[in-house]
Amino acid sequence: MTRAISHEGDLGETLRQMLAVLEAERQALAGLDLDAIVGTTRDKDRLCAMLDGAGKGAEAGGPGMELDEECRGLLEAARRLNEINRQVRNIIAANVATRLNTLTGAPQLYRAGTNYALVANRV
Repeated sequence: MTRAISHEGDLGETLRQMLAVLEAERQALAGLDLDAIVGTTRDKDRLCAMLDGAGKGAEAGGPGMELDEECRGLLEAARRLNEINRQVRNIIAANVATRLNTLTGAPQLYRAGTNYALVANRV
């Protein structure tokens, strides 16, 4: 059971936890550690449920989601890290698909866009 976020201090703490989880996910992806990837997914789901609860309270006329500068910064950092992790997941999926297609001699069913090729060259 997830607890509700009651004020900005809790929101800031939840966002700091999310940043830590996203960093752990990045490390798990880099090491291809499936257990850690699954664990960070559960942690992200739990934290997202807490953040969703805070947002729904504001929508229903409850305590507002007025974000202070620190929370806005934490939120933006979490967005950036999540996007980076999403790109890494897509690169891994594209690499696996390419290897499987090479092994089976099958035509490529999934093609990563040129943006992923550019990112892959930088990683």
